[in-house]
Amino acid sequence: MTSVILTSDHAGYPLKEAVKTYLADHNYGVVDMGPFDDQTVDYPDFAAHAAREISEGRIPWGIFICGSGVGMAMVANRFHNVRAVHCLDIQTAEMARKHNNANVLTLGGRTTPVEKALEIVDIFLNTAFDGGRHQRRVEKIDKLT
Repeated sequence: MTSVILTSDHAGYPLKEAVKTYLADHNYGVVDMGPFDDQTVDYPDFAAHAAREISEGRIPWGIFICGSGVGMAMVANRFHNVRAVHCLDIQTAEMARKHNNANVLTLGGRTTPVEKALEIVDIFLNTAFDGGRHQRRVEKIDKLT
């Protein structure tokens, strides 16, 4: 069973809960890093904690959700071996996986409807990295951090 780390801030909490249910229903192991209610929190705290788990190789995938999704991506990408991408559509999610071997998906809880978010999650988690010429570029990114 593939494990996915899931985190959000208060603005992303409702979407996080919907994604958590979807993942569990599709046989993914879910590691919920919080928050566990919709009380106001600071997204950098949650993004950093979850990104560290991926950076250190404990969990292979992450889905991070805040109001826009952008702040979570900014924090996550500060960690070595984390390649976070903010996706608004399935095409971007597919290309992020195929060409960039992205391992963290960020979504906007205030900007992405649940149905669309679940489509994006599905494509992201079920698209393989193409490797080949793209591998060299990914390795260059990882060397920068």
